[in-house]
Amino acid sequence: MTKSMTAFASNETEINHLMLSCELRSVNHRYCDINIKIPDHLRFAETTLRTLISDAVSRGKIECIISHKKNGASSNTIHVNKASVKALQEATQLITDLIPSCSAFSALDVLAYPGVQQEQELNATDTLACLQDLVKKTVADFLIVREREGKQLQQLLLERCQKSQSYIEQASQRMPSVLSALHKKYKNRILELISQPDFDRLEQELVILAQRLDVTEELDRLHTHINEVQRTLTQHEPVGRRLDFLMQELNREANTLGAKSADKEMTQIAIELKVLIEQMREQIQNIE
Repeated sequence: MTKSMTAFASNETEINHLMLSCELRSVNHRYCDINIKIPDHLRFAETTLRTLISDAVSRGKIECIISHKKNGASSNTIHVNKASVKALQEATQLITDLIPSCSAFSALDVLAYPGVQQEQELNATDTLACLQDLVKKTVADFLIVREREGKQLQQLLLERCQKSQSYIEQASQRMPSVLSALHKKYKNRILELISQPDFDRLEQELVILAQRLDVTEELDRLHTHINEVQRTLTQHEPVGRRLDFLMQELNREANTLGAKSADKEMTQIAIELKVLIEQMREQIQNIE
């Protein structure tokens, strides 16, 4: 199944009056780059969560955001660390003794001081299990989005492959006429310039010219590469890098086809092929 590297998914879960949320988003990237943003007191779970994501995704720049907020009645309860308040009071009294003119502070100032408000203790084992379930669920939704968008990309690529095959077929059918017209053109031109031409030598030169302009080999390779793109799109493993390589090869053959073009119609076919290949290449940049 072709997968896109662009996706988003989010989920929430509750543990001990805390609402935990997980957001996963990704964009295209050459490798698998996972960035996890998680509160410091949940940092112990980072390695496990990173492994869960990397096991499911092979390419893409992925951002995982873990956040939490108080839920229900607990959001109206403030736990004060009395030891911190007492230490703050003693330090403040010392400063006041040294600087009598120093202004006092309010109770709200005390609450805002780091360490005064005490967070509810979480059981590490239970919290880790909860986070794992949350991330697994989010990753599953995330993969569904990547597969859905990947299916759309696959359809677009297959349509362009079919158009490319039609242009290759047109070029194959056109080539004999092109070579025949060139043969006639150059022969008549030489006959106009030379009263007694060497017809054997003339035929040899025309054969060499025809060989130089013959694009049968290029058309065969274009056809083979297009078939390989179509086959690759049916694979279940990540195919983005292989498809990117095939686009390079297709572009090389299309360039050669354009360079050997001997008439307007063949030139137009080469241009249309290059346009289709570039469109496919841009879409492939988003495929895992």
